[in-house]
Amino acid sequence: MKTSLEINQLRKVYPPEKKGGDEFVAVNDISFKLKQGQILGLLGPNGAGKSTTISMLLGVLTPTSGEIRYFGKQFEDHRSEILNQVGFASTYIAMPWRLTVWENLRVYALLFGLEYGEFVKRAEKFLSKFGVWQQRNKMMNQLSAGQTTRIMLAKAFIPHPKIALLDEPTASLDPDIVHEVRRFVRDQREQHGTSILYTSHNMDEVADLCDDVLFLRKGEIVAQDTPENLARSISKAKVRLQVIDGLKRIERFACEQSLSAETKGREVVLEIDEQKVAKFLMQLADEDIHYSQISIDKPTLEDYFLSMSI
Repeated sequence: MKTSLEINQLRKVYPPEKKGGDEFVAVNDISFKLKQGQILGLLGPNGAGKSTTISMLLGVLTPTSGEIRYFGKQFEDHRSEILNQVGFASTYIAMPWRLTVWENLRVYALLFGLEYGEFVKRAEKFLSKFGVWQQRNKMMNQLSAGQTTRIMLAKAFIPHPKIALLDEPTASLDPDIVHEVRRFVRDQREQHGTSILYTSHNMDEVADLCDDVLFLRKGEIVAQDTPENLARSISKAKVRLQVIDGLKRIERFACEQSLSAETKGREVVLEIDEQKVAKFLMQLADEDIHYSQISIDKPTLEDYFLSMSI
């Protein structure tokens, strides 16, 4: 599989805010590859360096050091040629509010050299797909946050880019639209082979969409693997029991076993090593503890995110 984007030892350092202060290292020597047709998640808590990384990939920020290569070419030497093949959408970036939706998209299409007839066809297709076709003649400042986000997504994909950088693209959307966006992103990958770098705080979305995940913390990559493997690295599962008889005994037993337990009415939620769940249930039977319902929640990508964000 070809490499669409390659990052080597990328670093961004800001000077001290005041004399005698410390430098701030926003991104610290990170390296990774984005393969053709891959959806790669870029995760991390606020301040981890995700937006700074994307800004450098777009040329908005100049790296302190390191190398960015798109399609095997140095970004700094082929900037215009490369950016003509890169789409970008973010919940946090505004479009010119004095222009209508249609005018904004038309200007963007012109920058990518898209002929008018093809632009009209794609714009109608994408705006209709996202349910904002009726808003095409409205000014941008007349739209809701969700409508603006959907139009930003349409803008990013109208030129059929080879690479799309998507920064929190579903942050302000309703669940039904989020589902449509996920399907749309997959379609772009499958139909056009688009490589996608995807940031989100919605771990279910990342687990559903992304082939692999990079986890950033304090500007450094601290993990890279599939969503499934990262979730599996958290050994604790949650066991939920609706206790009929033996509530006090199960609380005492959990304390003796040094297990985290939370009681809400007759429900007890315990955190236990996934490999020890079967043995634990046998011990409850030995203790003559009766329950009517049980559910076992395996570790998720969100559990991993929370454990790494502490």
